[in-house]
Amino acid sequence: MGSDVLDLTFAALADPTRRAMLARLASGEATVNELAEPFALSQPAISKHLKVLERAGLISRSRAAQTRPCRLEAARLQEVAQWVAPYRALWEDSFDRLDALLQSTQPATTTSTPTPKGKRHVRKP
Repeated sequence: MGSDVLDLTFAALADPTRRAMLARLASGEATVNELAEPFALSQPAISKHLKVLERAGLISRSRAAQTRPCRLEAARLQEVAQWVAPYRALWEDSFDRLDALLQSTQPATTTSTPTPKGKRHVRKP
């Protein structure tokens, strides 16, 4: 994936409104009005968000009569996942080492049963 494409994709994903739109499109095609519904944004603001997603290749829009249905273009997200994969392996290795360190520094657990609160041990002679 080229640097310019990656920059556009991550810039598009940086906004929570656009991520929410992508999440909605993950369940199927939606019209612009359906995508705009949960947001208190003007129609021009919604259009700008959709243009950013379209320019990044994350969505496509078509024309059906009076509507402009949008659909998720999952291939671009797959490209991002492939780019992130080597870094994910590094993070997982770091977490595995941290887990091993924490396991090695934990005190040994005892198997004795605690004395119920308020009870005293009385030694028999």
